[in-house]
Amino acid sequence: MAEEEPKPLNFVNEIVLKKRKNNEDWANRRKEQLEQRVKKSKSDNFVIKKPEQFIREYRDKEADLIKMKHRGKRPVKASMFPQSKLLFIIRIQGKNDMCPQTRKHLYSLRLRRVFTGVFVKANERVLEILQKVEPYVTYGYPNLKSVNELIYKKGLAKVNKQVFPLTDNNIIEQAMGDHKIICIEDIVNEIANVGSHFKEVCSFLCPFNLNKPDNKVLQGKKKPFKMEVILVIVRIKSTS
Repeated sequence: MAEEEPKPLNFVNEIVLKKRKNNEDWANRRKEQLEQRVKKSKSDNFVIKKPEQFIREYRDKEADLIKMKHRGKRPVKASMFPQSKLLFIIRIQGKNDMCPQTRKHLYSLRLRRVFTGVFVKANERVLEILQKVEPYVTYGYPNLKSVNELIYKKGLAKVNKQVFPLTDNNIIEQAMGDHKIICIEDIVNEIANVGSHFKEVCSFLCPFNLNKPDNKVLQGKKKPFKMEVILVIVRIKSTS
């Protein structure tokens, strides 16, 4: 039998080999970084609470529940009667020390985080909720200028579970065109005048994320403010 001729080896460029080696090294380093990050996050989140902490949190929640019930039984103050149909409410505090009922009231106003604000229509139900969550919120009666500043500088819209800044009128028209609202100016007018589609526009807008003020500014402030004062407190700026 004739001997088989040796087949020539496949030639691979040296540059390609180096690139493969670099890619493998990078992939290994990336994998190690991700593993370390996961391990660190688990170790950071794992906190052993002392019994004293559980007792303190339980007592705080019980005390908050009792205070909330007392506030709910009080007659509505004259200062709380709406001066306007439109209210702007800001959540200023409240974390682990709240009872579940207080948290539920705040969530019903869409105030899930501290220093977020929402527009609501002033009515008896809203005033009752405000009285129950009085230590955790502040509110005011905005004029057209205040509404315009908030929407133009802090406005975000939620469409199909995605958040968009209010910079494109096409998005507004696609989402709110059925209500004859096709631009940001229509949104401002609908909110300021508490129009017939006020509820739909508020649902379209995300709660406003506001800047945290200095602790001294909000210290002891539990009463409603003029909207201009609120705007100073949260420092509404186009650059923020």
